[in-house]
Amino acid sequence: MGVNIKNRVFTSESVTEGHPDKMCDQISDAVLDTILAKDKTARVACECVTTTGMVMVMGEISTNCYVDIPAVVRKTVDEIGYNNPEYGFDCNTCAVLTSIDEQSSDIAMGVNKSLECRIGEKSCDASDTGAGDQGMMFGFACDETEEKMPAPISYSHKLARRLAEVRKSGELSWLRPDGKSQVSIQYGKDGEIERIPAIVVSTQHSADVDIETLREAIIDSVILPVIPKNLIDKDTRFLINPTGRFVIGGPVGDSGLTGRKIIVDTYGGYASHGGGCFSGKDPTKVDRSGAYMARYIAKNLVAAGLCKSCHIELAYAIGVARPVSIFVETYGTGLVSDERLTEIIESNFDLRPAKIIEKLDLLRPIYKQTAAYGHFGRPDLDLPWEKVDMAEDLRSLVK
Repeated sequence: MGVNIKNRVFTSESVTEGHPDKMCDQISDAVLDTILAKDKTARVACECVTTTGMVMVMGEISTNCYVDIPAVVRKTVDEIGYNNPEYGFDCNTCAVLTSIDEQSSDIAMGVNKSLECRIGEKSCDASDTGAGDQGMMFGFACDETEEKMPAPISYSHKLARRLAEVRKSGELSWLRPDGKSQVSIQYGKDGEIERIPAIVVSTQHSADVDIETLREAIIDSVILPVIPKNLIDKDTRFLINPTGRFVIGGPVGDSGLTGRKIIVDTYGGYASHGGGCFSGKDPTKVDRSGAYMARYIAKNLVAAGLCKSCHIELAYAIGVARPVSIFVETYGTGLVSDERLTEIIESNFDLRPAKIIEKLDLLRPIYKQTAAYGHFGRPDLDLPWEKVDMAEDLRSLVK
């Protein structure tokens, strides 16, 4: 467990792809994907803001290719579902503004050639790059679910994805793109999942559907197909559109900003977060690649049976290739000590950014698909940091 939750209730939330913040994450990663498809050496730090009738893309991008950013924005907004003026925001008529500069030469100097190479360390590879920033990145895995994720965020994501599915299929044609989900999990004295005391779903809808019809349909078509029946009982509270009305949504109802849903992107608050977002950043930024590698290691340790829960911190300094610290916490669930697991990580995983990029094959346009419904625990996607291909080797180290 990432937190001490015995005999407690823990809650996590998710949001749909039409939430304004998630729109910005998807646009940022769509720009990144489009650039990486043409230029693997590009340096991208792309952010986005949206509000009524407007999307603004800004940041630092150094590349040798041309990208039609307004076209990328409109395509992404269309795919999300804002393609009708009646929704208040329309991909065809919204204004698209851009403000792009190149990556700072001061940053590029440290990234292009790591400190280890600049001072002539023997361990330096010719291809070594330095970390794109300082900071700490966290990875987590546990055995609560098949995908090795905490149950509250796992079920919240599934509800949010289901909202999008029934909207796009036409099953619930009055749904609109914006929405949120939230699931509370009650744990027992041994940390086992006992029940779900509360489920919250708030979804944008057309003005012509009445609230009782909406609430009944969300329970029948969204909640019950997703949540295991044994976790719902007569005391479970279903809070569906608690305000009674959610017609005004998306960028009209609230502004959006890249990176404002970092807890949704990761572990739902169940495990720590270093504070840096993923979306719009190429993998030389350890905010992204370091967090992916930490998740990969934690998941493989849990899959190997070396612990039931694993929390990993990696810390980097800008321009320096090797992490300045590695921290492992298994909350007393490990077959060996946390110190021994730290030694195993140091001996079996190369944590330099260039080697992480190589190991996980990160210089590909794979990021937009992660920008909604979580970057981790995604069995619907073939993500390299979700593989457990190191589990057997790790298991053999403690026999």
